[in-house]
Order: sequence, then C-alpha cells, then structure tokens
Amino acid sequence: MNSNHEAAVHRLVVSADIKGSGQLDQHAKLRSRRAMYRVFEAAFDAIGVPVGQVHVEDRGDGVLAALDPAVPPGALVGVWLEEVHQGLREHNRGRLEPLRLRVAMHSGPVSDDGRGLVGRTVDLACRLCDSEPAREVLAADETIGMVFVVSDVLFRTVVAEGGRFVEPECYAPHPVRFKETDEAAWFHVPRRARPPLPEPGRLRQDGGGTYGTGAGDLGEGDQQQGGDRRAGERRTEDQRAGDRRTGERRTGERRAGDRRTGERRTGERRAGDRRTGERRNGAQPGLPPAKYAITVHGPNQIVDGAEVHGNITGVTLTRDEAGGAERGGGDE
Repeated sequence: MNSNHEAAVHRLVVSADIKGSGQLDQHAKLRSRRAMYRVFEAAFDAIGVPVGQVHVEDRGDGVLAALDPAVPPGALVGVWLEEVHQGLREHNRGRLEPLRLRVAMHSGPVSDDGRGLVGRTVDLACRLCDSEPAREVLAADETIGMVFVVSDVLFRTVVAEGGRFVEPECYAPHPVRFKETDEAAWFHVPRRARPPLPEPGRLRQDGGGTYGTGAGDLGEGDQQQGGDRRAGERRTEDQRAGDRRTGERRTGERRAGDRRTGERRTGERRAGDRRTGERRNGAQPGLPPAKYAITVHGPNQIVDGAEVHGNITGVTLTRDEAGGAERGGGDE
C-alpha cells in the first residue's frame, strides 16, 4: 500500500444526497443519479475545475467529493453553488418528480488509503448532509430544490468573507447532534432570506431526543472557536444589558431633575402671586393684609377702636369690610 495516499492533506469535502431516493423505482433512481452527476459536473466546469482535481466517490443515491487543495473554497460556496441551484431549477422545470438535494461542505485533513477518503473531515461532512435539520428544511417546503449546509469553521473562514454569489446574511445557525457529532452548523437555501429550520428544543423525528446545543465530539480547534463565539455572544449581551441599565438610570435622573425644576418653578410662581396679591391689598410683602389703608391729618380720631392723630382724609376698605363701612354711615 502506498503510504503517500495515507498522508492527510487539507481539502474541501462535499457530501451530497438525493432526497427520497428510497421511494423511487429503479428507472426513477437512474434518472435522478444521471441528473445529479450532470448538474455537479456542469458546476465544476463553470468554476474551471477539471476532473483531475476532484476525487469523486459514488454513494448510491449521492456522491462524496474532495477538492484538490489548489481549488479556492470561496469558488465552491459561491459560483459553484449558484450553478448547482440553476442546474436543479432547469432540470426540475415541469417535472412531477423533481430532483431535490442535500449538500454539505467541510474542510480539514483528509487521507486517501487507496480505497477511499478517510478522516474526521469526511465524517462531519457526511453527518451534516444526513442531519435531521437538513432533512426538515426540505420537508418544510416542497418548492425548495436544495438545502446547503456548512460547518461552523467553514462558515467563519470562507462564507463570512463573502464573494460572488456568496450570501452570508442568508445563512442561519442550528445545532446538529447526531451520533458522535455535536456541531453548530450553518444552513442556507439559495434565493431565500432564511431556511425553514426546526426550533431548538423540539423533539426530533429520528428519536434522537431534542434539537439542542453543546460542544460534543469536536476537534480541539473547533471547540475553542465555538467557545470564543459563545463568549463573544455573552459579552455582547452583557454590554447591551449594561447600556440598558445606564439608559434607565439617566432617564430616571433626568425625570427627577425635571420634577425638582417643576416644583421650584411652581413654588416661585406661587410666591410671586402671593406678593402681587399683598401689594394689591395695600399690605407690605410678608405681612398680613390690612383692613384699611388710611392717611390722617388733623384732630384726634378713633378708627376701629384705635386712636389716630390727625384728620382722616382717605380710607380704603377691603372687600370684606366694605359692606360694614357703608352701613356705619361713612369714614368719619
């Protein structure tokens, strides 16, 4: 056995599977397989990847492919994916039994032992393709011809960078827990804003418990990257909570300040009104209002029980005393 085949090389792995192939008769299976290969080969031609740069293994109702390290992964998640999407649309137009695919990608060390591809990268790509969330996306909408799944590390290092026909904003994360796999994968349906994914925590149809989250049996690098992402999310949430509390505190302080200012202005206005009323009643500010405002010149007089020296030349009565003065017969 050639040891050169067994040396692990970093490669992009593609796993694809035909939906519902087990329900097709023999002729329908053959038609679906021919169409799948035709769509994939046309897509590889569109990005200029010759047959010699793609290792392809037939999986009955699907394929497993590994790209030469020289092939840029951005071309696969962009132009290649768009060509597959358009090829499926063209093939399915007017057909009663459309070809519908689950396609997954992951990158990492891959070995070739002369009989096929070997490695955890291959395992994860196949698990993502066969995952229950991917199956449910196609089951949720019969008009969807393909669901595309990428690993978390591939999303962050390739898809998130964008490029021609790359739509990172249209991907949605969802946990994949299957056998030894516990991965936060990213799902995408071409020309859709978001894929119709199941809600986390809901019971799975395959009897595997619920859709949840966790680190699982990932490689050390993927676990660290996942932990960094979760830590970043926690920091972001903490920052938002801090900003919210700061905003609430400032709002409370502003309202208290406005209340104190309003109370001060109300008190000043009342005091001003009181002083104005006192001036109008002939009283000095701060003293009780007088019954009479009088000016005297002349002989002694008795006014309201008090001795007043001089003539009374003018008397101003308050409103309350005016009636009594008139009944008393005048000022003197």
